[in-house]
Amino acid sequence: MASETGGVGTVIQPDRTDDNVVFVGRKGVMDYVMAIMALFNKGADDVVVKARGHAISRAVDAVEVTRNRYMTDIVVTDIEIGTDEVEGKRGDMINVSWIELFLSSK
Repeated sequence: MASETGGVGTVIQPDRTDDNVVFVGRKGVMDYVMAIMALFNKGADDVVVKARGHAISRAVDAVEVTRNRYMTDIVVTDIEIGTDEVEGKRGDMINVSWIELFLSSK
């Protein structure tokens, strides 16, 4: 999934466009709900929600709040999970889990 780290909860992928991608990090769940809804309201047919580490639960919460409270026509079409090995603060290699949630409007 990742080629470079862009900070907590973000991944920079130079080989892919990030037009319809929401990167989940440290902000509140409703910030990401609004970002998901904004992309769909701008005409996006598909949105990808990505998160790493502790932000994974926040990403799932944002998707579920969006689907259950605001945009009931949104479906999760695919979920990808994995683990990346990244360099830690002390120079050692640590495993960081990641998730990608693929959403589509009906």
